[in-house]
Formats: sequence, structure tokens, C-alpha cells
Amino acid sequence: MFVFAHQPSIANQYLAELRDVAIQQDRMRFRRNLERLGELMAYEISKTLSYQNAAVQTPLGVATAQVLRKQPVLATIMRAGLPLHQGFLNYFDRAENAFAGAYRGYAPGQEETFEIEMDYISSPDLSEKVLILSDPMLATGRSLEKVYHALLRYGIPAQTHIAAAIASPEGVRHVQRQLPQCHLWIGAIDDHLNELSYIVPGLGDAGDLAFGEKI
Repeated sequence: MFVFAHQPSIANQYLAELRDVAIQQDRMRFRRNLERLGELMAYEISKTLSYQNAAVQTPLGVATAQVLRKQPVLATIMRAGLPLHQGFLNYFDRAENAFAGAYRGYAPGQEETFEIEMDYISSPDLSEKVLILSDPMLATGRSLEKVYHALLRYGIPAQTHIAAAIASPEGVRHVQRQLPQCHLWIGAIDDHLNELSYIVPGLGDAGDLAFGEKI
């Protein structure tokens, strides 16, 4: 597991701004900070991928460069995951993409208990490819687990990376226990989940902050 907050880097500046209640009022900046964090995560994950030498014609000759053997498949959970996903797409700009619609389904008057509901999924063939699944908040880990297993109907990836801006210790343990084959990339691991399964101190509802409150 790679945790960005455990080392000094500009990622910590973006995480601080994502949490700041004053800066959060600027939705465009909130989305951009998630995007920039996704770019940094994409760069770090890129170091683990496979490369091959390629001859590149320049105006003055031929240079040899290392290029990706195969583009990864980028997956995210709508809607909150879209800005973070865009950051990955900025770097892996020829990648195929997968999307899932997953959300907390509450019974009337029972905000403390919920089931993860899914109503949409779209994906290319994942067989023997590198899958990068991103979501800003790793709270309980159940959404990521459910989406990952749903994606497997499109093929078994050769390798899977899961990326989140903020995680809870409970969510990290859940993913490590249920998806031990997946590599975790986390911006910061916070203190705990509250009684409603929200991350504390966290940053609030990433989807609402990025795109406006829903009804």
C-alpha cells in the first residue's frame, strides 16, 4: 500500500485544499484538486507498469525511448469519482475506460444502515489488462468491492490498482481482506468512520462538493 500523506510532496497541498471548508466553496477548484491528485497517483502507478523500447524519429535522428507496452483500463464510480478519474485520464490519455453507478441505498428512516446499490456498469474487455479503479472516498470499502466484482464479468485483469483520495482504517482493512490481490494507493488514511459510516475528519461529500447537492 502506498500512502501519499506519509511522505512530503505537493500531494499534501492538494489534500489540504480538498479538506478546507473555505476552499471547498469553489467547486471548480475542488474538482481540479481531485484531478491533480489523480495525476500524481497516475504517475506513481506508472512506475509499476511494463515498458518497451521504441525508436522515435526526431528532426535530427532517431532516439530510443521507453513506452508503455499496454495502456491500462481506467474505471471509476459515478458521480463523485469523475474528477479523480479525469486526472488519471490526463496521464493515461489513450486508456480504455469503465464506469459504474453505485450508491448507498437506505431504507426509509434508517440512515445508519444501508446496502450498496448498482444501477449501471460499462466496461471494455479486462482480460489480462491492468485495471485502475478510483474513487475519492474509501469509507466502508463495500462500494469498491461490489464494483470490482461486477467488473470481473468483463474479464479477469492481470493486475488491479485501487486509488482513493481519503480512506478510513476500516475501509482499508476491508479491501485488504476482501480484495487481497489489489494494490492500494491512498492520499491519506483518516481516524475512523462515524456512526453513519462517513470518514472523520474526511472532507464531506465529494460528489456534492464537486457537482452540487442532490435531492
